[in-house]
Amino acid sequence: MSVWNGFTLDWYHSLFQNERLLSALYYTLFVAITATIISTIVGTMAAIGIHKMRNNKRRDLLLNINYLPVLNPDIVTGVSLMTLFVFLNVNFGMTTMLLSHLVFDIPYVILSVLPKLKQLPANIEEAALDLGATPSYALRKIILPQLKPGIISGALMAFTMSIDDFVISFFTTGNGVSNLSIEIYSMTRRGLTPEINALSTLMFIVVLALLITSNIVGNKKAVEN
Repeated sequence: MSVWNGFTLDWYHSLFQNERLLSALYYTLFVAITATIISTIVGTMAAIGIHKMRNNKRRDLLLNINYLPVLNPDIVTGVSLMTLFVFLNVNFGMTTMLLSHLVFDIPYVILSVLPKLKQLPANIEEAALDLGATPSYALRKIILPQLKPGIISGALMAFTMSIDDFVISFFTTGNGVSNLSIEIYSMTRRGLTPEINALSTLMFIVVLALLITSNIVGNKKAVEN
């Protein structure tokens, strides 16, 4: 047993030998990262489209539909999506879990980007077009940089919601596909082992390192500006 001042590393070694936990960790990160990327792109474009709508009734209707996954209890959303996939005869697995995560991730991105759009000057895009910019160039170089804080907030929210989700994933997953929350839930029936504590410690250290690095980089940029 590897012990240092009462601290043993054996459970960390056991963790990396546990194929079920490593598989659950892989599915958790893959679904969370993929859902975050797709929902950030789709949510940002949808927010811009909603913001530019001239018809207030249609815009309000879309916003109300957007609120449904946010306001609905997770179990209602999970059962509804499960029923939809059964009705469409879709095989449950990675695809259904990813689509389900997109359903509740995209609204959070939209809600994060819309306030930033409302803060933009009303004629900023027209001014760019008058100065010779193409619509795509104005979007990439003028609009999106102004929306960057909202986009980042939406992406972080989507990633957090996706990696933390249990209820919706539980109803929409299939055989052989299990994320960490489902795996931990199933382990509670057999009895939890310190491998979970080891995994939680490693995840905490990684998140803490990312936060510290982000703050250091942000402070350096602020000093340079």
